[in-house]
Amino acid sequence: MPYREKPIEKLYYSIGEAAEMLDVPVSTVRFWENEFSILKPMKNKKGNRMFTPGDIKNLKIIHHLLKDEGMTIPGVRKKLSGKWEDIEYKYEINESLSRIKSLLLDLRDNI
Repeated sequence: MPYREKPIEKLYYSIGEAAEMLDVPVSTVRFWENEFSILKPMKNKKGNRMFTPGDIKNLKIIHHLLKDEGMTIPGVRKKLSGKWEDIEYKYEINESLSRIKSLLLDLRDNI
C-alpha cells in the first residue's frame, strides 16, 4: 500500500475552500450561513469569511442532511435544534464508514 501523508488541517478556511470541500457553489454556503444559526464564521479585516474546522464540520453535517438525507431547510433547522449529540454521533459514524469503504476499495484495487 502506498504511503499517504496525513492531510494538513488548517486553522481557517476561506469560503471558496469550504464550498470546494462540499462541492457546492459559494452562494450556497453564504445562504446556509444565513439560514442556520450554528454557522458563525469569523470575518477578517477585509470582511472575508474564515471558517474553522468546527464550522466545516457543521457545514458537512448540514450538507449531509440536505443532500444525502433529502431533508428540507426547515426540517434540518428543526433537527439541529434537537439533540445535537445524536446528530453529530450519527454523522461521525457515517464519515468513519465512508473512510473504511474508501480504504477497502483502495486495497482491492491494489491487489
